[in-house]
Amino acid sequence: MPSSPKAESGQAKDMADRESTVRRNPHPDFDKVQASRPDWDEAESFHFTKTRDPNWQYGSGATRKSSAKHVEIDPSDTSRPPVFNYKLLISGIIPRPIGFVSTCSPDGSSTNLAPFSYFNFVNHDPPVFILGFNGGISAAKDTLDNLLKTGECCINIISEDFVEAANACAIDLPYGQSEWSVSGLTPADTSIVKPKRVLESVFSIEGKLMNTQEFESKREKGKTTGTLAVVEGLKFWVREDAINEDRNLIDPAVLRPIARLGGISYARVTDGFEIPRPVLKEEVKKGKLDEGIVKPKVDGQ
Repeated sequence: MPSSPKAESGQAKDMADRESTVRRNPHPDFDKVQASRPDWDEAESFHFTKTRDPNWQYGSGATRKSSAKHVEIDPSDTSRPPVFNYKLLISGIIPRPIGFVSTCSPDGSSTNLAPFSYFNFVNHDPPVFILGFNGGISAAKDTLDNLLKTGECCINIISEDFVEAANACAIDLPYGQSEWSVSGLTPADTSIVKPKRVLESVFSIEGKLMNTQEFESKREKGKTTGTLAVVEGLKFWVREDAINEDRNLIDPAVLRPIARLGGISYARVTDGFEIPRPVLKEEVKKGKLDEGIVKPKVDGQ
């Protein structure tokens, strides 16, 4: 059943109120701050570097040490506003991938496109992805509402070329009004699910809902604060200039993904390094590791 104009207005107001409470933007005049910064560097290209210390040896620990002390924080402290935990986590668990999720209503008449930084993949056989939503199923809005009703979505990865358009999709439109129109991005056909994929995205995944789990507040019993959606990936779409011949590796220089940081901050992925995973037998054979270093220690020694 379509939402009433009153309900749609309420949903948009809830989003606006939540944004003013979270206060992600620390700048009184962001346009002024933006104007003072250097222009986007088009010449910046993805490249590999060495690790910080290519000569690091087993048991050496960190390559950079600090004498600064740590502070202890209790996330359930009743004097600590829950929004503090949100701001702390999004600034500390970084960089995070962004899931750009396309959904639609059961009849296809209402479409939605929204970015999510509560997103990742957790399995490869079958491909399994997770999405986190604020609030519970009974008050599901937009993306979650569509996902629950249809069981379908399309997850797209955001690249540098359309970061502004993707950010525009975070605007608090009333339910029923499509973010596709404000973004100017191109809906492309999918083969299994009804929601469209973003043509401009180098990598997209058609998915179906596997299950959900709600989370209850530890402060207010009975209050649902979030919902986890588990999605199975059924079809991959990769731009042909980004995929290798075996179709098992995406070139980061073509993907050029955007990572989520804290507040309103994002990051480009412009350089990387490679470091092989060690195999004990081989490391010992090369003389890089003495097996004695990994033997169990006796208590007190």
